[in-house]
Amino acid sequence: MSQALKSTKSSLGHLPAASRWTFDESVTDVFTDMLRRSIPQYDVMREAVFAIGKDFVKKGTRIVDLGCARGDALLDFIEAYGPENTYVGIDVSEPMLQAVRHRFAESIASGTASFLHTDLRTDYPAGDASLTLCVLTLQFTPIDYRHRILREIFRNTVPGGALILVEKVLGATAGLGDLMIRHYHAHKSGNGYKSEEIERKRLALEGVLVPVTAHWNEEMLRGAGFQEVDCFWRWMNFAGWVAVRSV
Repeated sequence: MSQALKSTKSSLGHLPAASRWTFDESVTDVFTDMLRRSIPQYDVMREAVFAIGKDFVKKGTRIVDLGCARGDALLDFIEAYGPENTYVGIDVSEPMLQAVRHRFAESIASGTASFLHTDLRTDYPAGDASLTLCVLTLQFTPIDYRHRILREIFRNTVPGGALILVEKVLGATAGLGDLMIRHYHAHKSGNGYKSEEIERKRLALEGVLVPVTAHWNEEMLRGAGFQEVDCFWRWMNFAGWVAVRSV
C-alpha cells in the first residue's frame, strides 16, 4: 500500500482507526450513516427484514439478533411487540455493546432485553427463538465456522420460526462478480465516498469480510436443516434470505 493511501483520511469518518477493519469506537459512532451510504437500498432491506420477520414472531419466544451492533434491527421489533417477547442481541465489539446497552437501558432494566458479548465461533445464546436475525454478520465469521453457526440457529428455532440472513455475496462467475462490484463502487461514489476511501475500506476488509456465492449460502441454510429457503431481496452483490424451520 502506498504511503499516500495510508495517510488518506476518510472525509466521512467511516474508517476504523486501525488499518485492518475492526468495529471500534470510530466505526460505532458513525455506523448507521456508514451503512446507509455503503449498502444499496439499505432502508428497503431493513423494511423488508421487519415486514417478513413479523410473520414468524410467536408470543412468549425470543427474537435474537446476531451481530446486533447499535440495535437498529431489534428496535422495530421491540417497539412492535414490547413485553410480549424477549430480545437478545449479541456482538463481539465492546464499543457496539456499550452503545446498544445505553440505547436500550430501559428494556434491559425491565428484563425484556439483554445484550451479550458472544463470539459465535465458540458460543451461542441457547433458547427458544421464533425469529433470528443475522444481517451482514455471518460474512465476518470464518467460512469453516458458518455451517455450525447455522446449525445452532436451526436447533434454537421453534417449529414455524425463521432465520433472516442478509449477506454480501460473490457473483456466480468472476466476470459477473466484477461487473456487480463496479456498480457497487459507483453507488458508493454517488454517496460521497472518494475513490481512495473505497480502496482503503476494501483493503481493510480483506480477509475480514469473506463473502461466498448466493448459491453457497442457500446450500448452507438447507444443510443446516431449514426446510424452506427463499431470497426476498437482492441488489447486485447483496442478498437477503428467509429460512424457515417447518417442523
